[in-house]
Amino acid sequence: MKSRTTSSLTIDAFDARAVDIDTVELDQLHTLSIGVGWPHRPEDWQFLRDMGHGIAVHDEIGRVIGSAMWFPHGVDFATVGMVITSPRLQALGTAQWLMKHVLSACKGRNLRLNATRAARKLYRSLGFRAERAVFQRQAEAQRSGAMPRAPEGAELSRLNQVDLAAIAALDAEAFGASRLSLLTAVLQQSVGFGLYRHDHLEAFALCRPFGRGHVVGPVVASNDEDAIAVMAPHVVAHEGEFLRIDTHLSEGEFCSFLARSGLAFFDTVTTMSLGAEFRDPNIRSGMQPVTYALASQALG
Repeated sequence: MKSRTTSSLTIDAFDARAVDIDTVELDQLHTLSIGVGWPHRPEDWQFLRDMGHGIAVHDEIGRVIGSAMWFPHGVDFATVGMVITSPRLQALGTAQWLMKHVLSACKGRNLRLNATRAARKLYRSLGFRAERAVFQRQAEAQRSGAMPRAPEGAELSRLNQVDLAAIAALDAEAFGASRLSLLTAVLQQSVGFGLYRHDHLEAFALCRPFGRGHVVGPVVASNDEDAIAVMAPHVVAHEGEFLRIDTHLSEGEFCSFLARSGLAFFDTVTTMSLGAEFRDPNIRSGMQPVTYALASQALG
């Protein structure tokens, strides 16, 4: 059951009040994220509220001026996201106050988040360590010649709820924590493709509506060839449409395929951890699954 959070802070001579994020109007949260240039739609905010917990900060006249959320995965891990303060308050301690709420609520859990350049100093002061850059790639998707097919001996198939257990097991092996609840909800909103060998799922990619168009993620595979095979159908399906992917990878055949598909670098954030083991997909043997693309920057 979600707890109801309330506390207050005096910021720059006015009082601010933190409340449970579920009590806030979606259009207020949407206005907050637009104010910092984030693409989240009201529907994206609602999905995140369904998946996790959070607080929002009101000023004296009821405007929402900040937010922070956390998303439990299993009993001892969580991701942190949607930490937003209006630009005029970023230097006044509001984000630190929000993060202290998060750390208190997540006590005993290993944590991971994706930090903007401006926020990295704050997170370092709270004990988080930098891990890897996340490359946000986006544009109108385009085909480049003949699209890759499934590798020999593998079968590419459309995923559905029957595949959920296999998706969750493969994701947990790559991510390092079980995300069954999240993947159940993501799959309901997504078109997914999986690569099977001998009736065993070895790669998958899910694509759902988000922001300006669609986002592909998570993508899990053991090698670039398999990752490309499950990514390619989404490029074909959204040719000429806005498509986004967030990945820790900056080179290799998978990244080359993204570039050929028109998905250019747009921005970067930095994955940071507090107590959690980070499984870097840049260090891969080709034998074990890794996370080729995040579900989202907030969800990991």
